[in-house]
Amino acid sequence: MKSSEKITEQPSHFDHLEQMTVQELLHHINEEDHRVADAVADSIPQIERLVEAIEPRMHRGGRLFYIGAGTSGRLGVLDASELPPTFGVPESWVTGLIAGGDKALRHAVENAEDIAEQGWRDLSVHQPTADDSVIGIAASGTTPYVVGAIRHAREAGLLTGCITSNPSTPLAQAAEFPVETIVGPEFVTGSSRMKSGTAQKMVLNMLSTTLMIRLGRVQGNRMVNMQLTNAKLVDRGTRMIQESLGISYEEARERLLEAGSVSRVL
Repeated sequence: MKSSEKITEQPSHFDHLEQMTVQELLHHINEEDHRVADAVADSIPQIERLVEAIEPRMHRGGRLFYIGAGTSGRLGVLDASELPPTFGVPESWVTGLIAGGDKALRHAVENAEDIAEQGWRDLSVHQPTADDSVIGIAASGTTPYVVGAIRHAREAGLLTGCITSNPSTPLAQAAEFPVETIVGPEFVTGSSRMKSGTAQKMVLNMLSTTLMIRLGRVQGNRMVNMQLTNAKLVDRGTRMIQESLGISYEEARERLLEAGSVSRVL
């Protein structure tokens, strides 16, 4: 492979997809997906270094930003949006930014990812400080919007990391703590919403969940700070209290609703 050639753009291991049966297509997609977990496992030392660098900054009040374009940006926004209800943290703790803004969550925004200066402009709206951290997400590792943001952020003294599916990319070179999940060619050539996107989702889950645990948002193995936004979560919290304190379901539910969270009861 030439040094300038992206693994994510290499031809699929499979051809004549349109001639395959439904069963063959599903089987081969799943076969390719099995490679993702191994690629993520190989990157655990990189993820570990990134988490350990971010944690003390967040203990000091620093925030975490994800920045990406297309699928990568959407996955960052998704992970950030799930943390407040799951762990009861303020929305400002982790923020996802996507090229093209919120419209790009549902629709492709033409050329949004090609403007190298826009990523830093979007990040600057949040008045970042040296205690903040920013993770650029780009399967290719070359997206101008993301690379530009990481370069500017590093120059401004923020901690910088990235998640990419190609080795030795401009993005990885720009970031202090790169995470490279080399999943290989996509099932549909170049469609990085598939294996690359799955790897990004796995890394984001690992990274944010580990950070939340280290920041005291989990007790034992339970989401004791979750927001009680629906009946299912109220029931879950009630059962946590019931089991921990050995009281009736009704009393546990009453205590939970009065306190507002499991952590305030236990």
